[in-house]
Amino acid sequence: MKKLLTFLLVAIIALGGLTGCSSNTDNTNSTNSTNSTNSTDSTESKIYKIGIILPMDHPSLNQIHETIESELKAMDFGDNTEIEIDFENANGDMSLLPTIMQDMLSDGVNMLVPIATPTAQAAIASTTSVPIVFSAVSNPIEAGLVTSFEETTGNITGVSNSIAIEDIFKLANELTPEVKVFGFIYNSSEINSSTGIKRAKEYCDANGIEYKEATITGTADLQQVASSLVGEVDAFFTPNDNTVASAMATYMQIAMDSNIPTYVGADSMVADGALATVGIDYTVLGKQTAQMVSRIIKGETIKENSVEQIAEYSKMINISTAKDLGLNISDELMKEFVIIGE
Repeated sequence: MKKLLTFLLVAIIALGGLTGCSSNTDNTNSTNSTNSTNSTDSTESKIYKIGIILPMDHPSLNQIHETIESELKAMDFGDNTEIEIDFENANGDMSLLPTIMQDMLSDGVNMLVPIATPTAQAAIASTTSVPIVFSAVSNPIEAGLVTSFEETTGNITGVSNSIAIEDIFKLANELTPEVKVFGFIYNSSEINSSTGIKRAKEYCDANGIEYKEATITGTADLQQVASSLVGEVDAFFTPNDNTVASAMATYMQIAMDSNIPTYVGADSMVADGALATVGIDYTVLGKQTAQMVSRIIKGETIKENSVEQIAEYSKMINISTAKDLGLNISDELMKEFVIIGE
């Protein structure tokens, strides 16, 4: 009988131990589950939304957008930060820009990246709090975006694509020294163009070079306006002009039919048939803009990022156009410049 009682007592104690172990296991699992949840919360990604806006479709502006986006997507922002890009294109209708900006702001973008002057002006008019980093604004002071390149006290900064006007005319003198009269063709409503033409006039006035100017309001005007200068000028010059750049086929048809060399402010315009430039490399511009955007995402302020000039110009000659014009390019220039159209 005593043996039976002893056996029962041992069995009861053993069962109690097993129950205790089961309880401890449940508690441990519960703790692990809680820790796992906390760990997930602490590593949850933070989304930084960027709105990139184009005013229209054309190769130069598209190249800037594509470069900015690809550069940003390849960057590591640390601190579990991921970027989300919202892209919109006004497709040439500038009246749509304010609506595009407001829609992006309503969707909670953390930064606006407007490309070109009218887009940047629409952005600054839409918000005084959300950071704005513009790209491809030739003269941000005259555009009313900032008061100086060195001081950015508002919510906007960016990278300017002011072109090397003086260098273009020096190149023109080397390639086509016989040119006595330039024809300036541009859209006077584009600030980037009008400021470029102002500098071109100052250079020509200081160096005894004659010029005639003809302005357009849209691509439909280009054929008539360019044709009106044929026989009056020895060469064409167009600065960094979005309207002309979007209708280069028309422009070049008139120029080449009349054997008129054309100098421009952007490498994409040379790729479209113009003779030469010391102008904007839009890949460089896009990369430089992306770097500024990155610094601000990582915590720097607009005030810490003053407006920058494009860091490197593109020196480009279209050799096919040169041959069609009967020009010989020196070996020195062939080495110094990017030669396309071969």
